[in-house]
Amino acid sequence: MVFSWRKKKPRSFNGDQKKELEIPRHFLCPITLDLMKDPVTLSSGITYDRESIEKWLDDGNFTCPVSNQVLRSFDQIPNHSLRKMIQEWCVENRSYGVERIPTPRIPVSSAEVSEVLFSIMDSTRRLDRCACLDSLHKLKKWGLESERNKRCIVANAAAAGAIAAAFDAFAGESVDKNINVLEEILFVINWMFPLTEQAQRYIGSQASLHCIALFLKSEDLSLKQNAITVLAELLSCNQKYTQALTTIDGINKTLFHFIDNPICPSITKPSLTLIYDMVSLSNENTTTEFINMGLIPLLLEIMIDSQKAICEKALALIDQLCETEQGRGFAYDDALAMPVLVKKILRVSELATEYSVSAIWKLSKGDEKALMEALQFGAFQKLLLLIQVGCNDKTKEKATELLKLLNPYRPGLECIDSLDFKNIKRSF
Repeated sequence: MVFSWRKKKPRSFNGDQKKELEIPRHFLCPITLDLMKDPVTLSSGITYDRESIEKWLDDGNFTCPVSNQVLRSFDQIPNHSLRKMIQEWCVENRSYGVERIPTPRIPVSSAEVSEVLFSIMDSTRRLDRCACLDSLHKLKKWGLESERNKRCIVANAAAAGAIAAAFDAFAGESVDKNINVLEEILFVINWMFPLTEQAQRYIGSQASLHCIALFLKSEDLSLKQNAITVLAELLSCNQKYTQALTTIDGINKTLFHFIDNPICPSITKPSLTLIYDMVSLSNENTTTEFINMGLIPLLLEIMIDSQKAICEKALALIDQLCETEQGRGFAYDDALAMPVLVKKILRVSELATEYSVSAIWKLSKGDEKALMEALQFGAFQKLLLLIQVGCNDKTKEKATELLKLLNPYRPGLECIDSLDFKNIKRSF
């Protein structure tokens, strides 16, 4: 893989002094031409900033960027002498606005990670929450120090399984008693997506799911985010856990609350995804409960002015709810349904258009009132344009059928097959 980087002007500092301060060339990383914070030397003898050369190597390159020499090893030897010289230079030039670079921490090793994971497994077996918490704090500290450390932790094959097993064990014993260790596990396991099959089994257990559902009601925003992100990841990996989630008391109300009272997109988006997964199960009780809560009017309201991702998920959910007679009934009765659905065609994204057309198609089949309403809000022109600009076969089939259903209500127009698409003007 080729790593593309451009030569740029070396960075300089200019404080209150009239003369601009130039950084010594040998203090600059050859890749970024920025002041090195953690200089390391490769087997080629060239020194780079650790973050830059790690990105180079992670992108699949096997040569030294400067000499183009094939590297005999990927070892990165810290250049302490150069780092101390850079730090001294920073101190000497504080008057120019230069800040002293901190002494970098030594990256964690695979052996150290394995040792801590073994400690977590041992403390889990003994249900020793204090020992487990200490080990989790180490992992968390390492991961927050640098992306390299985090990658080293995640790369350990046993990491996700060991941490998920700890969550299951401590949640099964007592959530109240082990709340601190459970919170730390949720934080760390968010680094480990996609979850391994072993980790999925532990996180998908009844004890774990009940614990996560409790955390969704927490006042701590960070804990809510970690909990719902893990839940959404679990269901995306394997839909069999969706059924288990529907059996948890109060989960429907909690997810509905997140949409009705949005806190932040990082909670709203996975909430919509989880509800979609749950109603897609063809579980009549779950679907009915969400509809009776007023989910359809709520979705239509948030779609009026929402981010692209949220709008797509809301449309997907509306389309899914319209699979049921009850869902279509609630949509028929909402004055916003048809204008919002028609408006979203060709406005948000290809995916949003697909869901909008599908929902209109479900609402309009055999319903004269719905067809007239769709016509009133410009569905005919938009569907014609959609076919003209192109869409996937499934959407095109539904759009064509809708046009045929709408055409009789447009007196004086030619048959659809002979309409001249080129003369259709975008008047909406």
